[in-house]
Amino acid sequence: MNGPGVELSLEQVHAGYGPVEVLHGVDLQVPRGAVTALLGANGAGKTTTMAVISGTLPVRAGAVRWAGQVVNRVATYDRAHAGMVLIPEKRGIFPDLTVRDNLAIFAHGGPHDDDFTPAYDAFPVLRGRLAQGAGSLSGGEQQMLAMSRALLRKPRLLLLDEISFGLAPRITAQLFEVVAELARQDTTVLLVEQYLGEALRMADVVYVLARGEVAFAGEPAELAHRKALPGYATV
Repeated sequence: MNGPGVELSLEQVHAGYGPVEVLHGVDLQVPRGAVTALLGANGAGKTTTMAVISGTLPVRAGAVRWAGQVVNRVATYDRAHAGMVLIPEKRGIFPDLTVRDNLAIFAHGGPHDDDFTPAYDAFPVLRGRLAQGAGSLSGGEQQMLAMSRALLRKPRLLLLDEISFGLAPRITAQLFEVVAELARQDTTVLLVEQYLGEALRMADVVYVLARGEVAFAGEPAELAHRKALPGYATV
């Protein structure tokens, strides 16, 4: 059960796709207002964990508890309305719409809102791309646009799935600075990454998944001293 300092917890969660079970009794606690990193190799169950938390994949057994309430049966839309924002591995933008339309949807769900200042402050390049189709942006610019959802929504809980995937280190550093700033503003962050890098440096708590189970839970410094860990991916 969630304690007073826990924003989100998974309690013996089992989940999967069709006949294949991916998560085998995962226990996870995400402290309120902190950055929690969820690491592991490909196939470890990281994205499945995010899908369970966001409500896009049902729980087969166990409980997802958010803000003290079990949310297993709460719809994805209702979780988002209550302050949960997921930025998925595949960018999470509307490629057939313009940058302006994407920002408007992220801000309030309507097409006429022009108060995109937080996104412009973090990613000035977007200001010059407003009329451009989002799908024609570079990979880094698409991820900046996706991250703007968090800047405009100011979520209570931010779920980030592999935001650095395929991006240049300069772009990755810029994205992680935005994550750090959101955390400083008391947004609880759960950050999924395959590799360590900035994720480990900014995390307060680290979990490592291996074959759908928690192989490590603790502080980043403790993990850094480990020489080998099942499913653990080094940079």
